[in-house]
Amino acid sequence: MENLLLIRYGEIYLKGLNRPYFLRALVSRVREAVKGVGGRVWLKDARIYVDNITDLDECVRRVTKVFGVHSVCPAIRMDKADFAAICAQATALMQGKTGTFKVEARRSDKRYPLDSPAINAEMGGYILEHVPGLSVDVRHPDHVLSVEIRDEAYLYAEVIPAAGGMPVGTGGKAALLLSGGIDSPVAGYMIAKRGVELCAVHFYSYPYTSERAKQKVLDLARILSESCCGLRVYVVPFTDIQLQIHEKCDDEYTTLIMRRYMMRIAEAIARKEGAEALITGESVGQVASQTMTALNMTNMVVGMPVFRPLIGFDKIEIIRYAEKIGTYETSCLPYEDCCTVFTPRHPATHPKLEKILEGEAKLDQERLIEEALNGVEIIKL
Repeated sequence: MENLLLIRYGEIYLKGLNRPYFLRALVSRVREAVKGVGGRVWLKDARIYVDNITDLDECVRRVTKVFGVHSVCPAIRMDKADFAAICAQATALMQGKTGTFKVEARRSDKRYPLDSPAINAEMGGYILEHVPGLSVDVRHPDHVLSVEIRDEAYLYAEVIPAAGGMPVGTGGKAALLLSGGIDSPVAGYMIAKRGVELCAVHFYSYPYTSERAKQKVLDLARILSESCCGLRVYVVPFTDIQLQIHEKCDDEYTTLIMRRYMMRIAEAIARKEGAEALITGESVGQVASQTMTALNMTNMVVGMPVFRPLIGFDKIEIIRYAEKIGTYETSCLPYEDCCTVFTPRHPATHPKLEKILEGEAKLDQERLIEEALNGVEIIKL
């Protein structure tokens, strides 16, 4: 008898002949996630297993965050030949429980002498006889005792939901413009959940934004990195660019011109990283720089797709998602980012391209971008 984790995947089942590629990626991601708390990770008979676990709770916590994992089951592996011992262990798992239950058997080994209905009946009867306070309800039970007959027998009474989605790295790569706010971490999480590997770009305006503001962003990136199996953050010095824009451009256009510079710099970093798209947390109409006209003005300065997964979300929906993924409390820490420091009182909501170009013509764009890229700090999480 041995304790281990039984890991189930979901959407990968639909991948047909490409399934082995996705499974290899998922096993690799699980292996990275359990370093230090789990031992061997392997795939067999449509299940991923982890054994030699030194800290079960921490191992479960890490694995449930891995994109591509549908659910995790702390399980017991036994010799399938001794059915009486399996029933006794099933009874031990159900001890102390009250209410209704059912046994749910899966038999992939068709040579096993008992089929699934027989296992359900025999094991269910044994549990009823030895655990007071339980009754059978096969439709809406309070507890489910699962037994899988594969190369050996696997027993578990708990199914822990996990992140779902697709393994990171199977859907390409993108660069996330990561601020210290609520929206951008959620946007990055949503795209990464589809198997996209992320790098992050943060614009830092010291001394107008503090070291604590920078640390807040790194803390958000660290939360994302648990599901992304690591994350590289590019911290871009942005003070000089913001000061130049603030001094030389019309006040109502400063935010939009700043956003266009951010997009140009983020694209340069993305191409260096081999990324194929940019990701932002923008939502139509949430602020003045996020009207349809303004978004088009920022799109036109880059030559790669810009993904905005929150484009149709309202703020309450975004907050709920942030709470779900664990970024909300960190995002709410009261440290301003560079987007809020030089915000004009009356930003243009329907900007004119000629006014933007007129403002940008006053700036030494090539020098400003080159100096910002030369000053980038790369932090690997």
